[in-house]
Amino acid sequence: MEALGSIRVLDLSHLGPGMLATMMLGDFGAEVISICSEIQDKKTPPKIGEDIWSFAEQMNLIQRSLNRNKKSVCLNLKSEEDRNLFYSMASEADIIVEDFRAGVAARLKIDYDTIRRFNPGIIYCSLSGYGQDGPYRDLPGHDINFIGLSGALDMIGEENGPPVVPMYFLADFAGAAMHATIGILTALVARGNNGEGQYIDISFVDSAMTLLNPLAFLYLNRGHVAKRGRTIYNGAWPYYSVYKCSDGKYITIGCFEPWLWENFCKAISLEGYAMKQFAEGEERDRMTADIRKCMLKKTRDEWFEFLRTKNVCVGRVCSLDETFEDPQIRHRSLIGETHHPVCGTERHLKSTIRLSGTPARIRTAAPLQGENTSEIAVKYGKISS
Repeated sequence: MEALGSIRVLDLSHLGPGMLATMMLGDFGAEVISICSEIQDKKTPPKIGEDIWSFAEQMNLIQRSLNRNKKSVCLNLKSEEDRNLFYSMASEADIIVEDFRAGVAARLKIDYDTIRRFNPGIIYCSLSGYGQDGPYRDLPGHDINFIGLSGALDMIGEENGPPVVPMYFLADFAGAAMHATIGILTALVARGNNGEGQYIDISFVDSAMTLLNPLAFLYLNRGHVAKRGRTIYNGAWPYYSVYKCSDGKYITIGCFEPWLWENFCKAISLEGYAMKQFAEGEERDRMTADIRKCMLKKTRDEWFEFLRTKNVCVGRVCSLDETFEDPQIRHRSLIGETHHPVCGTERHLKSTIRLSGTPARIRTAAPLQGENTSEIAVKYGKISS
């Protein structure tokens, strides 16, 4: 049996973080039913078009990539008839995930307090930008807004330069989606112990702040405010930095430990810097300049092949096409395939959580929106079979 094979999830999310969280549950066997508001035309497959950065294409891309292993049902939750069908589905569900703005679920009469009246064991997870309470609870936002408030964006970029917009979504995917998944699985364990469901409030801003935990601890206990380009994590010292190579490509050096730094200095024939890892001021600037000059002597791949044999923390800065051709990535077998009767064969990034006994599986492609509406309506009594 799959790890979550007995679990049923109702997915009300319409944005990437909630979809990613429920996709991860689906990868481990949960039955995930995505609730949408309109049915797609099955004769017009939602293939990625030329204008890939338009809003419509971005939503299409998110749905095709993050709704695998799910079914799709179209419901108008403002309609009493469809809302009653949702109640019927919720009465037999284990988990509900929604990402409306705070208060919307209550207005639709599908909030946690409503659902738990007829399903006390429900685990109900809400994802929202700023959380379900506080002065910003009604404020719209996206990842860039959330990482700005969290303090993360202020620390990305070079010293004396502007903040740099990161790629990819720190608050959305690394933060909220992962925290939602952890919260849901934790609540499942708790329900197994006490038989009770519960409510989970996931804030994108809160989740992004968790990613800053060591720096937050430093501020809270010593009042130290980390600055852009001035910490060991964002390029202030040469032992943890990015260097341009002779072919214009870049190499990463992450020799935080003194012995690894010593290995690096010896390997590039700058042994004199081995004992000056934490030098400040002009000495640090001179050391950085000398290393940058040295790294221009070889191509990125030449440096990587050379330094990887010297017990040095080294890596290539790869474009995405290079990433998928890298021998380590290829060895890990991270690509899976699905076949959809309308959209055809699609390739996916597999789950990167590896369980030896109950591994994740990609079973089905993302459905067309509303594809399973009739099937679910029959099952839950809206129409007769």
